[in-house]
Amino acid sequence: MSTSTNTTLKPNVGVYTDPAHKLYLDAAAPSLEDIESNKALQEGEVLLEMKATGICGSDIHFWHHGRIGPTMVVEAAHILGHESSGQILRVHPSVTHLKPGDRVAIEPTIPCFTCQPCLTGRYNGCEHVLFRSTPPIPGLLRRYIAHPATWVHKLPDNLSYEDGALLEPLSVALAGVDRANVRLGDSVLICGAGPIGLMVLLCAKAAGAAPIVITDIDARRLEFAKALVPSVKTFLVPMTKPPTAPQTLAEDLVKSEYFGASVDVALECTGVASSIATAVHASRFGGTVFVIGVGRDIVEMPFMACSVKEVDLKFQYRYANTWPKAIKLVQEDVIPSESLKKLVTHKFKLSEAEKAFQVTADGLGVKVMILAD
Repeated sequence: MSTSTNTTLKPNVGVYTDPAHKLYLDAAAPSLEDIESNKALQEGEVLLEMKATGICGSDIHFWHHGRIGPTMVVEAAHILGHESSGQILRVHPSVTHLKPGDRVAIEPTIPCFTCQPCLTGRYNGCEHVLFRSTPPIPGLLRRYIAHPATWVHKLPDNLSYEDGALLEPLSVALAGVDRANVRLGDSVLICGAGPIGLMVLLCAKAAGAAPIVITDIDARRLEFAKALVPSVKTFLVPMTKPPTAPQTLAEDLVKSEYFGASVDVALECTGVASSIATAVHASRFGGTVFVIGVGRDIVEMPFMACSVKEVDLKFQYRYANTWPKAIKLVQEDVIPSESLKKLVTHKFKLSEAEKAFQVTADGLGVKVMILAD
């Protein structure tokens, strides 16, 4: 079994939540004893030292609410995190395309490759998937982890570990922009200027969309979006009582100072019913509303508006086959690495994980990153 040199290993710890909604550091697998005795790796696996992990909104949901939807439920102590990069420490002898010392991004999906979605290339719909950080599968936010070599992707020299961790939310955006079929010259509405919305903004800009308008209820997020992509137009959704009707908001959006016409493609990144409805009402006849955001189990939608305008309403579940594309796009500066770096507003050590999660939960940052200590 190949191993790296000049590496002093520490006890393995991970960031946990539990059904009582606690957040804490505790011992994690593989143990230091298993690592040192070469018991940590199975066939096809590599041992990774985690270097950077971004905190996702789903991590906050699992911590605060204990679930996402009816099936993803925290029922025991559970390690969080799925936006990660690291360095390979050891490889199983069966792994020949990677070696100790390689810098890699980690795809958190472990599909079965026997079910119908897998066999048709859409492994994000795997019926037996193991997805890091989705209960009961423990996540990546720990010092060391064994992971299938198939699902780690070597980083080029001009991508940092933080860039590597950002490939996961970038993959979400790439999958959405691709399946929404955004083309050169398409007018694009982006609903929500959170981390995913900002990633979608970068992808839509790179895809040649014009004009692009991004909405949010937070003026600070819109200011951030404007600084990130100066050509984007921003629209502040008013927080009034009673709320402004989605149809009224859509009428404002299609005015000349924003689009000047109904929208070709709307990329909805919040999952909020009123935002989806606004996107539908703003769409042209035959337009596309593509929902990337995660919302409630059941939401109301303007059915007849979709029907009479033949709006193509589509949804997204994770991603498939995006990491190689994402790496190339950043490597070649199609998605500028400097723009990705701007998204990382806060950095903490693993030992400061509780503080990092609190900053994220309080909405004080865009992307909060936890780095190896």
